[in-house]
Amino acid sequence: MSDQSSLLYDGRYLRLVERSGWELVSRHHRVAVLVAWTPADELLLVEQFRIPVNRRTIELPAGLVGDEAGRQDEPLLEAARRELEEETGWRAGRVEEIMACPTSAGMTDEMAVFVQASALEQVGEGGGGDSEDITVHAVGRDDIDAWLSARYKAGLAIDPKVYTALYWSRPRD
Repeated sequence: MSDQSSLLYDGRYLRLVERSGWELVSRHHRVAVLVAWTPADELLLVEQFRIPVNRRTIELPAGLVGDEAGRQDEPLLEAARRELEEETGWRAGRVEEIMACPTSAGMTDEMAVFVQASALEQVGEGGGGDSEDITVHAVGRDDIDAWLSARYKAGLAIDPKVYTALYWSRPRD
């Protein structure tokens, strides 16, 4: 299969490309996705309205890497630390890349890079930047299944990366 591509649209965050007969969305930046458990064994989640799905979502804290002026060359783990603190108000003493995976391999080349954040300390309220309206949730490990189910039944969309984080966080033999 040929890698020949033609640019159909070039926006601030996304490109629409035709490649080998496929139309696909190409991302300008990587996405750092944080798996962060508090010292009280609570998973940090964020709730926000997402225009593409036209509803509120429950997600892991996450953000684009190198998307801000003056930070185009920002290292992944530095961006992950920054996003965690901006969105949740928690600071990570340690961050470690877990894995990278496609977010929707049939539609986009976007890769989500999962980052484990540990040695957490709460330093603020979170809530995101000026253009964001983020509600922070810290949900206990024993309560998370019922909590997510209740949010889904209430009409919120649950990002599947949350379930990936739970898989990676399960006790192992």
